Amino acid sequence: MGKKQSGSAEKKPAEKKGNTKNTDKGDQSEGKGKGGLKAATAVNVRHILCEKHSKATEALQKIQEGQRFDKVAQEYSEDKAKAGGSLGWMVRGSMVGAFQDAAFALTPSTVDKPILSPLVKTNFGYHVIMVEGRR
Repeated sequence: MGKKQSGSAEKKPAEKKGNTKNTDKGDQSEGKGKGGLKAATAVNVRHILCEKHSKATEALQKIQEGQRFDKVAQEYSEDKAKAGGSLGWMVRGSMVGAFQDAAFALTPSTVDKPILSPLVKTNFGYHVIMVEGRR
């Protein structure tokens, strides 16, 4: 068992160093390529909210098959944002933690070619999120 522990200990720092380097490179390229992606204080966000994981997964698959985000949102979303899932401009601090983290991490895209979040679980249910703009 001693060998396994020392082996694990040797691997972990190597992984951390690798991850740190990758993160640094990613941050640098994002900052340069996307005009300061981190500086946004608000995002124009759309989402699809489903209480059940299976329904949210189905909605995500429909979009990945090429259907428009707004059309899938009208069909699947179970909240008040029936207008194609649009929540409008949301400022940092006005959204629940996991939803906010996912929204601010996304690159802006359009409803016909959306860049999506993976399913995000909150106390409201499961969300599929896309961002149309940042400011």
